[in-house]
Amino acid sequence: MAGIGFELKRLFKKKGVFAGAYAYGYAFIVCCGPMLLGMLLLLGVGFIAKQSGASMHERELLNAMITVSLLVGLTVSSFFSLVCTRYIADMLYEEMPEKIMPSFWGVTGLSLIPGCLFYAIFLHFAGIPMLYRAECFVLCAEVIITWTQMSYLTALKDYKGIRQAFLTALVAGFALGCILVFVLHLPVVASLMFSMIVSYFIMVMWYLSLLLSYFNKSEGNSLDFLRYMDKYPTLALNGLFVNVGLFAHLVMLWLSPQGVQIQGLFYHCPDYDLAAVFAFLSILITTVNYGVSVEVHFYPCYRDFYALYNDKGTIYDIKLAGQKMCEVLSRELKYAAMRQLFCSILFIVFGSVLFQKYPLGFTEESLGIFRVLCIGYGMYAIGNMIMLSLLYFCDNIGAFFASAAFALGTMLGTLISLFMPSYTLGLGFALGGFCFVIVGWLRLEYFIQNLSYHLLSRQPIISYEKHGFFTDVSLAAEKLSKQLGKRKNI
Repeated sequence: MAGIGFELKRLFKKKGVFAGAYAYGYAFIVCCGPMLLGMLLLLGVGFIAKQSGASMHERELLNAMITVSLLVGLTVSSFFSLVCTRYIADMLYEEMPEKIMPSFWGVTGLSLIPGCLFYAIFLHFAGIPMLYRAECFVLCAEVIITWTQMSYLTALKDYKGIRQAFLTALVAGFALGCILVFVLHLPVVASLMFSMIVSYFIMVMWYLSLLLSYFNKSEGNSLDFLRYMDKYPTLALNGLFVNVGLFAHLVMLWLSPQGVQIQGLFYHCPDYDLAAVFAFLSILITTVNYGVSVEVHFYPCYRDFYALYNDKGTIYDIKLAGQKMCEVLSRELKYAAMRQLFCSILFIVFGSVLFQKYPLGFTEESLGIFRVLCIGYGMYAIGNMIMLSLLYFCDNIGAFFASAAFALGTMLGTLISLFMPSYTLGLGFALGGFCFVIVGWLRLEYFIQNLSYHLLSRQPIISYEKHGFFTDVSLAAEKLSKQLGKRKNI
């Protein structure tokens, strides 16, 4: 959140209901843009497909292709996301913005190559037409690029451009889908997949133009960020484990006896998938609200506390600032947890009524799963907030243990739930979320109680740079780049 905080503070200084709504809407788009775009387009193309008279098989296949493409793209990009965020923050702090765009190209390339290769192999054996395979492949690549861009976009000041890109992509994708299906009467599945591709393409190109206009100087090695893989090895696994915990239960259900084959390698679990989509919506408000509270309330205290160490503050001032910072963090976490609890209860109560009243496809079994998953996603949201707080204090090890507990708890719990009655299927994910919260909270309490020790005594006496495999790759790329530069000059 390198730059969003300044804009949020400015927006929240304005008084009035509409100013507050605008500020939260802005934060919502910046924080959840690609995920929100994917979900809205998924619901939109599903609605268009149904209105066009597409068969149930076509609608299920379309939904499965989009979902798998989004999940693969998001999981692949998560490996470098936290490492990238740390690298960008350090480069901005060290006033070396010219290194940021080269790192973007490097991260994008290293994410696309293995991600697209894996997905291409999967699609080769997927058992769907060649056109569908090509569309899935392109969509996955676009999702990888978009999520990589999000790590860089928060450093920008052009928030109006970010918002316009999101809204334009959403409207264009929906409008194009309607034109292709209702006006030109083209095949439904291929047309709606193409509209998804165009929508993400608009977002990718718009975001890229924003990045290039802001970081207009580009110098240095595109793989320089790999040094941070050796310097902060747990950050990469941390981002990966969070996404594994978030999506593993879906994949395990698809491949279980509960899963239903749609076509080839594309499966779904109708009751579980439907419940998961709507239960996931219950955490969006809290996730954005926590991001706002951290930037507006916690960060000023955090900045003042660390500034006292750098500006020769007295011991009394440091202790006082530390107490205030911890009190604000504890208060904001408790408020966020209470908001999430309230949202989960609202979704469970009103969702149970509305989903029975309207023909959304819910059965008694899927309603039971929905209630359990609302609890699970609520626990995940709280655990994720605690993990982000640990990362604020650079406790990468603590965040790693919390995310690992989430991933392992979800997979183990889901595996056990497969041998239990079907209405308990969401308990596995809820168990993972519970592990996420408990491990993260215990670690955060331990860290805060020994804050001065962790900030001072645990730091190395002599500063040195860790040298490993990724650093060797970075240095080799830099050496090769210099040699190629010399040849061009000759």
